[in-house]
Amino acid sequence: MFYYFRLFQNVHDSLSFLRVFEQVTFRTAMAAVTALIISIALGPRMIRTLKQFQIGQQIREEGPGTHKSKSGTPTMGGLLILTAVVVSTLLWSDLSVAYVWVAVGATLAYGGIGFADDYLKVKRRHNLGLTGKQKLALQFASAFAFGLALHFLTTYNTRLSVPFVKTFNPEIWWPIYLLVFSPIVMVGVSNAVNLTDGLDGLAISITMVTAAALTGFTYVTGHREFANYLGLEHIKEVHELTIFCGTLTGASLGFLWFNAPPAEVFMGDVGALGIGGAIGAVAVMIKQEFLLVMIGGVFVLEALSVIMQVTSFKLFRRRIFKMTPIHHHFELLYPPELSRRMEPKIVFRFLIVAILFALLSLATLKLR
Repeated sequence: MFYYFRLFQNVHDSLSFLRVFEQVTFRTAMAAVTALIISIALGPRMIRTLKQFQIGQQIREEGPGTHKSKSGTPTMGGLLILTAVVVSTLLWSDLSVAYVWVAVGATLAYGGIGFADDYLKVKRRHNLGLTGKQKLALQFASAFAFGLALHFLTTYNTRLSVPFVKTFNPEIWWPIYLLVFSPIVMVGVSNAVNLTDGLDGLAISITMVTAAALTGFTYVTGHREFANYLGLEHIKEVHELTIFCGTLTGASLGFLWFNAPPAEVFMGDVGALGIGGAIGAVAVMIKQEFLLVMIGGVFVLEALSVIMQVTSFKLFRRRIFKMTPIHHHFELLYPPELSRRMEPKIVFRFLIVAILFALLSLATLKLR
């Protein structure tokens, strides 16, 4: 909405300062600040509301014993993240650009799946929401809708972008690219974020770093000169997604205010799946699906640890880790009386690794 303030610059010379609303960098910064303010301003009221309706976290019996004290902590706080992201994006973006609506739609669709799962868990007063098959079916259906919207509503092309290889950009038949490849990316990312959400402040701090890195990638992808110089696929109008990524960064920082150890609220599946859908959608739209493995390296490691554990146990009846996802393995390295005290240290160490992955991914811009 604020983007259209630039139209008033022609009314009088004294309003020439409104040209600043044309600049993507300015609007991205303002969108991030707006999302941060919304998160912090609405956070206390949302926490009180969740407590009032007794929407508390159900702790898995098979999880670490030290987590039982977290039972009853308000959950579904991801609604705060999605509200901040959507409102800030609509306030600061050029709403005539279809990429913005496709990104918002994907985020809300995945967030809706998470909301249904969280709601069923709360209603049944047990850690049983949607079944695994139901979740996957809804996630893939949302990804298919995203692919169709991207094909019919935007100028998106389906040339494959492979990091470090400038000369290999094959054109993929769009149903394969958008209805097979991109759904796998989106479903994989959303579930990886969900798996990471197991310690106070862990998933949201990693999200903040990942979203910040994606903000940089999205900006240079949408800037013709930078994209050509760096050997990236320039995509017209995708620069408006920079604002969307900025709002995700700001909203994550705002939610971390309440989710930092000891957490006052958990994001729940509505937040984890919504964030995963947003990250996956942006990665597809800016053609960084492969590099997302590095950009969101911690998410990938968390998911891989689960895959390795399950595979090892099924094939050899042996466990590689004490418990998965891998952040639980590091918890269990300490005796129970120290485990809870070490949780913030584990979170910060994972955050350091996430920052390292983000910096390495940004460094690849000069290695193409």
